[in-house]
Amino acid sequence: MFAQKEAIVKLLRDDDPRTVDLVKDQLASQGHAALSSLQDLLTMYDERVTQHVKDVMGRIDAEDAGLALGRRCAEFTEHDDLEGFCWLLARSMIPGTEVVEWRGLLDQWAGQVEQFRAVEDTAEDRVRLLAHFLGGQLGFRGNTEDYYNPDNTLLPRVLTTRLGIPITLTLVYMLIGQRCGLRVEGINFPGHFLARHDGVLFDPFERGRIIGIPECRQILARQKLELQPSHLETAAPIAIAKRILANLLYVYQSVDVDAAARVTAWLHALDR
Repeated sequence: MFAQKEAIVKLLRDDDPRTVDLVKDQLASQGHAALSSLQDLLTMYDERVTQHVKDVMGRIDAEDAGLALGRRCAEFTEHDDLEGFCWLLARSMIPGTEVVEWRGLLDQWAGQVEQFRAVEDTAEDRVRLLAHFLGGQLGFRGNTEDYYNPDNTLLPRVLTTRLGIPITLTLVYMLIGQRCGLRVEGINFPGHFLARHDGVLFDPFERGRIIGIPECRQILARQKLELQPSHLETAAPIAIAKRILANLLYVYQSVDVDAAARVTAWLHALDR
């Protein structure tokens, strides 16, 4: 417990934002050593103090998650846990992220998909089911109006807004599919990340629309490329992790120098 608990509470209730920010900075700088005392402050049942304390605890957790992510990146293997990587990234960039709640939401959605599965279905049937539920009912789609918003790359924000970029929307389909026995692969297609289930290609950016090889050729033709077998290979978790970080770096390097530096360090660790 803080030796000057009453004084800290009084300062956190101060009407001067600069005073409050200074106190929060000092508390956050104590790291883990302050957690038990911060938990004690939550028993004050004071809405203003509670919010400030949660902010501080979120910052401490974000710092811990950033360090853990650095270690994870340095040890990341070809087929490592991509979901775990994404939750560490979210906790690092969005202080206060409650991973258990988000995992529970994904579990809930996967359960709903399972309820609608037919006994004898085809791969296309299963893709259409995923697309109808995620792209249609829940509204997951590409953020065409604000494509370079960092929220499009951070999983909790994508789950909240139902908007994202091709790779993170594919990730949502992968995580839901994993939970209900439907293997969804990410395809590192040139210029536009795609998804595949049991041989069926589809585009989560366009609400899960099924696409064929002729359309793939058309997409590549606009880039003056010809379809190669390598264009349709499954992307390993480490390749997806690198692309996620590269997307974040592209966004942050012109708007947030500190965030860009953190992402660069993680990317370098993956590229060891």
